[in-house]
Amino acid sequence: MQRVLRASVSVDGRTVSEIGSGLLVLLGVATSDTAAEAEWLAAKIMALRVFADADGRMNEPLGERAVLCVSQFTLYGDVRRGNRPSYTAAAGAAHAQPLYEYFCELTGAARGVFGADMQVELINDGPVTLWLESPDRSEPR
Repeated sequence: MQRVLRASVSVDGRTVSEIGSGLLVLLGVATSDTAAEAEWLAAKIMALRVFADADGRMNEPLGERAVLCVSQFTLYGDVRRGNRPSYTAAAGAAHAQPLYEYFCELTGAARGVFGADMQVELINDGPVTLWLESPDRSEPR
């Protein structure tokens, strides 16, 4: 998740989504993920206090700002062995797409195009970038 001044997603040279100030979420879905993980993550992202308050401290939640969500299976690329990433931990499209869509609905996110070759542009604000995983994951990243 990145706090951005603006972000956009293009497919085949055409902008399909864009936001101003808000959060860019690169969403990876694991084979074991369920609706419960999507719900936890959506609630956490909506409540995180990562925007500046009147005193310039990171103390404000998302509020009226926007969310842009891009599906990103490569977040589950495992490079511990060899030089070619293994994506066995990433959920296949039949499992991942409904969870991606559900997460987007929960957050009111603008969307990329699931499974497409996308070009993502952003102006990172801060920069502020956080890695979030649901609390039942055994290894925090």
